Amino acid sequence: MTPSLIRGRPRRAKGQISVRLLIAVAGVLVATVWLLLPGPSSAPEPGVAAGAAAQEEPAETSTGDLVLPLVAAVAAVAVAGYAYVRRTRRTRTRTTPGGAPAPDASPGPADLDERSQALLVEADNWVRVSREELTFVPSPDESAERALREAERELASAFRMRQRYDDGVPEDDAGRRQVLAGIIGRCEEAGRRLDTEAAGFDQLRGLEADLAGALGAAEARFRELTSRTGAAGTTLTELTKRYGTAATAPVAGYVEQAKDRLVFATSRLNEAHQSADRDETDPAIGQLRAAETAVAQAETLVDAVERLAEELPAAAALVPPALTGAETELAGARERATGTPGGPTDVRLAHADGVLSDVREELLAGPYDPIEALRRIVRGVVPVADGRAGVLRTAAWLVARASTAAAESHIATHRGTVGSAARTRLAESRRLLATGPGLTDLLTADALSRRARDLAEQDIRLGGTAPEPSVPLSFGGPRTCGRRG
Repeated sequence: MTPSLIRGRPRRAKGQISVRLLIAVAGVLVATVWLLLPGPSSAPEPGVAAGAAAQEEPAETSTGDLVLPLVAAVAAVAVAGYAYVRRTRRTRTRTTPGGAPAPDASPGPADLDERSQALLVEADNWVRVSREELTFVPSPDESAERALREAERELASAFRMRQRYDDGVPEDDAGRRQVLAGIIGRCEEAGRRLDTEAAGFDQLRGLEADLAGALGAAEARFRELTSRTGAAGTTLTELTKRYGTAATAPVAGYVEQAKDRLVFATSRLNEAHQSADRDETDPAIGQLRAAETAVAQAETLVDAVERLAEELPAAAALVPPALTGAETELAGARERATGTPGGPTDVRLAHADGVLSDVREELLAGPYDPIEALRRIVRGVVPVADGRAGVLRTAAWLVARASTAAAESHIATHRGTVGSAARTRLAESRRLLATGPGLTDLLTADALSRRARDLAEQDIRLGGTAPEPSVPLSFGGPRTCGRRG
């Protein structure tokens, strides 16, 4: 049906042009006939004067008869010519079927790529802020939790698609454009789900009805966190003495950053009280949200220090059995390699022996990083292991979980400057940890999370210290997250 429509249009266009040409020709013919017809005669009046007048009248009449037909003919030709030119231009430039194809107005691959990366960052921030504010609600209802879970699923799918895209899958241009469009759609859907629930969440929080209660709850959390921050500083000093600066490097500076955020929260809480005393509810709520955001980020930093204080002793306790398990794996590998001296297995065995020897020396030398020691043991032995020593998987799990949590804390507290690449690697690491991974997946998750941390550090160095947002963000997506401003 479409081909017939396309084929029919040019014939109709030619038909319309022909009609106009016929009209023009007809006009010329009419004018010619008009010129050839004899002019009207008038009866001569008696007398000489009347005869003279009769002789002059035909000349005047013939001149008038000549001008009018010529004007009509020229007008007809002009109209036909104008219609022809206009129709020709329209046929050449139209975008409907039958004319030349319309220029492609869809965004190019570079524009789609840039848009997808920007939306990944925005959607990740929507989800993070929504999750943070939800922690300030004493008893969140199921609808808000469900909306947030759905948004998190959409975002996780978008990050997974982006990771595959960065890995070169798919390879064809059309497929890659489709992936980018899918990422954009997933992020937009995540924002839509949060936007849909924002009004209900505001009713749940009831800030307008009980602003004093919300301020009191935020101040109580602030005071508790202030005490924990001081203790975290002492803990970090002790960890550094016991395990060395390399072991505590992932949380270096976190206590000071937490204190800075608490100072900011103090200022915003004071301003919120002042606005509330003047019955300026909306400004007071905005200042409260800014204080809550600072408190939540300070808590993330303190949590990271406290978590490391648990991970380092656990890793140190696991190093000796991990060494024993590694020896068991190497013994089995040597048995399997009997009869093929000098092969690839022997090379890997020699490398693993060297790694285990270095780790033992570090244990005897003094303070060392037990998480890094476990990482080296696992990476050195896995190429020749057959899984007979379950302790190696336990060690790999602790290492991957620690590095992923460290990257998570760093990105969460510096989200104003961290781009999509770091967030994508972190999301892939989280996905692998959630799938019941084997040794290889655990090693991959560890490598991805460490890469995420490195990329985040690069973004922070390039972007500097993230400025405080002019509008405090709240639970919601693109249309509602800035409503407290």
